[in-house]
Amino acid sequence: MKNKFGFVLVKPQLGENIGAAARSLKNFGFSKLNLVTPKFTFPNQKTKVTSVGAFDLINSAKVFDNIEKAISEFDVVISLSARRRDINKKHITLMDLNNILKKRKNSSFGFMFGPENSGLSNKDISLSNFILQIPTSKKFKSLNLSHSVTIICYELFKFLNKNLLKKKGRSLKIAQKSQISLLVKHLVKLLETKDFFLPKEKKHSMIVNINNLIYRLEPNDKELRILASIISSLGKKNQ
Repeated sequence: MKNKFGFVLVKPQLGENIGAAARSLKNFGFSKLNLVTPKFTFPNQKTKVTSVGAFDLINSAKVFDNIEKAISEFDVVISLSARRRDINKKHITLMDLNNILKKRKNSSFGFMFGPENSGLSNKDISLSNFILQIPTSKKFKSLNLSHSVTIICYELFKFLNKNLLKKKGRSLKIAQKSQISLLVKHLVKLLETKDFFLPKEKKHSMIVNINNLIYRLEPNDKELRILASIISSLGKKNQ
């Protein structure tokens, strides 16, 4: 399904942004990169340097002289904008994007990004299906081109790899409460020999606090044995 997603950079001005964008695509398993009239001879040295291990994507990138050709292979085109546009086009959130991807599993998607200095024009956006704004601080909304591409790549990666991103912790058996109870009793006994519970009238509340501390730890058997060894060693007299 990853080959159903493409990225269209309209009139990019900096070679390093294209290189960094290509690197992000490869980080998350994407490869389709379309460029519309870049403002320099493509690729230049800065593009090569910033692409690092993704120079194969730079070599395979397609360059077009207009947006219509660059987006022609996609069923759905989503424009990225740092600000809300006064245009008759549906504005969507990242949550909306997930829902659209679920409903249109058989569609190909193109994500269109504008030039660094001005973003997409209203005419550019008129060629898309939706406008997507990445949420940012209200004090500073403008994102670097390659950063925007990275965020969208990550959101798509999450959508495509839900099972991979689920927490996969080893199922470790938690020690039984009976074992923890024995440990606490052993600890209390050692503390009594050290006259820890002073003043005596506070002993009950102090033991309650010890119980609260140790019982909520949920140690596994190995951790409990280590804790018991530590407590026992502290109770030994120095030779």
